[in-house]
Amino acid sequence: QVQLVESGGGLVQAGGSLRLSCAASGRTFSSYAMAWYRQPPGKERELVGTMTAGGMTQYADSVKGRFTISREKTYRTVWLQMNNLKPEDTAVYYCSVPRFGYWGQGTQVTVSS
Repeated sequence: QVQLVESGGGLVQAGGSLRLSCAASGRTFSSYAMAWYRQPPGKERELVGTMTAGGMTQYADSVKGRFTISREKTYRTVWLQMNNLKPEDTAVYYCSVPRFGYWGQGTQVTVSS
């Protein structure tokens, strides 16, 4: 059974940093892109960024230059490094394998001003 499990969320002050992890089990996704999404309170889920199987990354304009996606060599863990956090980054963050529609349960990130 495939599982994606996010961790690393929490409460942080504006300007701080957090690193989210997404651990995949049940299969490897080495040939597929992985993505991070977020859902701010009262808003729709939005794409944060993606990483292709080849390691190329793309980011939403709102996080470009502050967030970085990286991936373990075995492709079983994906990280989202978030720096210079802002209150508007407050959201539940999800990892996903878009090709198969797999989603994690999400991890809450709250940024206080």
